[in-house]
Amino acid sequence: MTIILYFSRKDENFVDGEIKTLSSGNTEIVAEKIGQKIGAPSFEIVPKVAYPYDYQEVVKLAQKEKTEGIKPLYQTLNIHLDHVANIFLGFPNWFGSMPQIVAHFLEKTDLAGKNIYPFCTHEGSAFGFSLMELREICPDSNIQLGLPVRGSRVGKADEAIANWLAEYKMNGGKLK
Repeated sequence: MTIILYFSRKDENFVDGEIKTLSSGNTEIVAEKIGQKIGAPSFEIVPKVAYPYDYQEVVKLAQKEKTEGIKPLYQTLNIHLDHVANIFLGFPNWFGSMPQIVAHFLEKTDLAGKNIYPFCTHEGSAFGFSLMELREICPDSNIQLGLPVRGSRVGKADEAIANWLAEYKMNGGKLK
């Protein structure tokens, strides 16, 4: 079985060099596009305490989480991973890393033997150090080639997503 697991943030975001208000987070949009193409269910990592609406406040909080090693709590996800072989894992790139809430989820979840297909949204730094971090947190998982998508271009990412999925011969949520 294949699932899509992601963390995303709407509200004020940095897009194309300016702060814009988003009704859906960029990573959520990419997750939905992947889901439409492979027919896999999606699960969102939702913080127990919502991140602020204001972009600058989120920047301060995310920096504090990273520098102080704060592990934000997340709402319980109703997923059973026993029969899941493939996980499409999405997150925004925050300061060259995955958000701490994603790292915390991964640290608390046994993904040994699972294939992880990472995708991230960014505004110029692609994955940064997040793939290295992912390999450190999930040493017994099979980390596959990832897909970085510039946040300002998620609306036009269909071809990039299709090409990425074609590398894994995805068809109806199963690897051929």
